[in-house]
Amino acid sequence: MIEQFNLAPLYPEIFLLVMAILISLIDLGDRSPLRTRTHVLSLLTLLVVAAFQAMQAMGGETIYSFGSMVVTDPMGSWLKCFATLTVAVTLIYGRTYSADRDMLKLGGEVFVLGLFSLLGMYVMISGSNLLVLYLGVELVTLSSYALVALRRDSVTASEAAMKYFVLGALGSGFLLYGMSLIYGATGALDLASIFMAIGAGKINHQVLMLGLVFVVAGIGFKFGVVPFHMWVPDVYQGAPTVVTLMIGGAQKLAAFAMTMRLLIDGLMPLAIDWQQMLLVMSVASLFIGNLLGIMQTNFKRMLAFSTIGQMGFVLIGLMSGVVNGQTFAAANAYSSAMFYVITYVLTTLATFGVILVLAREGFESEEIADFAGLNQRSPFTAAVLAVCMFSLAGIPPLVGFSAKLSVLQALITSDQPGAIGLAVFAVIMSLFAAFYYLRVVKVMYFDAPITASEVSASGEVRTVLVLNAGLLFAVGLLPGGLMNLCAQAIVTSLGT
Repeated sequence: MIEQFNLAPLYPEIFLLVMAILISLIDLGDRSPLRTRTHVLSLLTLLVVAAFQAMQAMGGETIYSFGSMVVTDPMGSWLKCFATLTVAVTLIYGRTYSADRDMLKLGGEVFVLGLFSLLGMYVMISGSNLLVLYLGVELVTLSSYALVALRRDSVTASEAAMKYFVLGALGSGFLLYGMSLIYGATGALDLASIFMAIGAGKINHQVLMLGLVFVVAGIGFKFGVVPFHMWVPDVYQGAPTVVTLMIGGAQKLAAFAMTMRLLIDGLMPLAIDWQQMLLVMSVASLFIGNLLGIMQTNFKRMLAFSTIGQMGFVLIGLMSGVVNGQTFAAANAYSSAMFYVITYVLTTLATFGVILVLAREGFESEEIADFAGLNQRSPFTAAVLAVCMFSLAGIPPLVGFSAKLSVLQALITSDQPGAIGLAVFAVIMSLFAAFYYLRVVKVMYFDAPITASEVSASGEVRTVLVLNAGLLFAVGLLPGGLMNLCAQAIVTSLGT
């Protein structure tokens, strides 16, 4: 662990901030319908920042900056690298979609707000102080509110933005109130100081427990798990699809990192308490998410309930790390959760990429019935979407199987009371989920097409889709590399 007060560890964040401001100014002179100059500059910025983050991650150092308020470690750097690449792929998939819906007519806000949202994710991932973490959350959520409401002429998008704003304010309020109670109970804002105060017993236990409840509630909202899931289906369905992908993709990586910072780095001595809360949320999310997913006819809404169920698996990994006060299972459990959330985001990218390719001007292509006979119209997009559905269902050899297996293995080997029962329940819920995933495959390959319109996509989009789908196979067949990366990053983080 290195303590520094220079800006070197934060060069990627500074570069991203400067470029986001410059791109917003350069965009004022970009008159092309697809905002070509803004798009290219945004992608170049993201690729440079991702390379910076990867180099920092491979360095293996843990560096605290700004009086220990910001931490740069391999776990955070890898998550920031993956989040950056996720935003870049989202912008590639969504540029034509945004132009067709006049979202680029007045300016390139999709690109600029996407960059500022990513900056907020960086702050969430690197925050080692309660106030810094909250600043990151607010930067992400404020950018997201604006993105959801970007189609001002769409009643559906405006309604989704209003619901997201109201419920988002509620979730942020829970988180902030919980943080204030933790500060009142421990007298500290830095996570390391909070950890030491709890370990030394110099706390007001009742106030601390109340603060913990509200913090876990705020985390639950960011993950979109039951009972804090109310916003997820409406926002996923109502927001422009490119914005839905921004919310459902990279932000999940930031939510995972914030959870690690708060619950592991700061509140680990209270693991016996917050693990029980995560257990309840994971069981409820698996049950309600997958049960309601079966009933959906709108594909985006179905994916929203799918997300709720998938995040239940992430919570299982997070609640399996501490057993009877011992942390022998922590590295295995938390690395499995990190592996799961990364692979889930990878699958989500390809899934929404297909939706964006199929959408055309004046037509969203988001009902499950819209995919009828897709294989006859476009075998390529049908194959990509089928791969995504099989992966989400956890069918080998795709990466979704490896992710589910790693989480269940971490749960069972932890020897927690009821671990076998919870694992069996999770598998049964996965079978429920497989029904609505495979239903989409059936519609694509066995139903008669309802339209004869051709499916067209730029070479850039098709290339990224091929790489995206290929990674689902490659990581599924050879998961060891990414698993080892996650394990090493978690071990380094826990060691500091």
